[in-house]
Amino acid sequence: AIAAVGAGFWKVTPNHRPFTLVDPSISFPFTKEKISNAVLAIVSLLFPAITIFLVAIIFVPGPTGLTWAPSKQTGPTLRRKLWEWNTGWLGLGLSLALSFFLTLGMKNMFGKPRPDLLSRCDPDYENQAQYALGGYPQVLNGLYLVSSTICRQPDKGILNDGFSSFPSGHSSYSFAGLFYLALYLASKFSVTIPHILPYSYSTFSTSAYTTNKKATSSDSSSPTLPSSSTPQRQQPQTPLRSQSAAPPVYLLLLPLVPLCLAIYISSTRYSDFRHHGFDILFGSLIGILTSWFAFRMYHLPIRRGGGWSWGPRSESKAFGTVLGSGYKDFGENKRNDGHGDRRGDLEWGKAGPSGEGENSQMTSGEYANGTVEPTRGTL
Repeated sequence: AIAAVGAGFWKVTPNHRPFTLVDPSISFPFTKEKISNAVLAIVSLLFPAITIFLVAIIFVPGPTGLTWAPSKQTGPTLRRKLWEWNTGWLGLGLSLALSFFLTLGMKNMFGKPRPDLLSRCDPDYENQAQYALGGYPQVLNGLYLVSSTICRQPDKGILNDGFSSFPSGHSSYSFAGLFYLALYLASKFSVTIPHILPYSYSTFSTSAYTTNKKATSSDSSSPTLPSSSTPQRQQPQTPLRSQSAAPPVYLLLLPLVPLCLAIYISSTRYSDFRHHGFDILFGSLIGILTSWFAFRMYHLPIRRGGGWSWGPRSESKAFGTVLGSGYKDFGENKRNDGHGDRRGDLEWGKAGPSGEGENSQMTSGEYANGTVEPTRGTL
């Protein structure tokens, strides 16, 4: 529906902002573009869609996910593959639809002239005073602010497109599809900056290299649990430097390839004289924001999600909720089909099969191999 509204904007005549015939910023030649709309659709939509499908079918569930289901049962594994494929495409579609809708709507509202407008326009220079809307001809001879009616361009499509400079559609659409793909690949293959997971109710050594495994109650260097009535979940004492590690360098190519493609597509809009620099930057920002929003709508955070997407909602909440109910009955679906147990109240922070502890945290191993589902209070 969002994309359909955006397609409707395509048919609307944009606002034609007045311009002057002596403006050098709109005096560039009207050239053939390097990346056509068809090529843009293939690179930004078809290429990410195929890649997401292949990753979901080939690499899901992965080494840790295989422990969720018995090795002799292919049903749970297949369902997980299909679910990850489904959420991957849902996020991609949402990202592209939002950028399409926002970009075309803004193009029509602003009606900013492209750098090659005068070449498209073929203005009537001799009678520009007849089309004047303002300016200072008394101060500077010929400095009129004229309307688009001065243009003698017979093709209205070419002329209307000349007032669609802000924001850049190629930039927003390419980043919406390819930056989303970069986030998707970084999530699935754990391509992230090394980090330390926060533990609310655990203790571990702050030493960079060694820990005292034989610490006793009389040892002053031994960490102690905070005194609280809240159930404590003690984690193994691990040196800080051993709690994370950088991914292999070659894996950086996975998110970098789509990111570089998006940058190249955006750069062609400047070299083809289709957009001003700010138009490209703003369009790229739209694509980045929509892709991040769509990715987080369907996928867990890259650093803490283990590469998984959010699970399905319960049947009673599949098409909406009423005020005050939220996701409370989300935990009523106790699934044993390999798609994860939905035990506990995820909305209110009770995690794990036993639902112990408000906003209780889990270890990175539990988080990655699926023995405990993440809580909303910890993301």
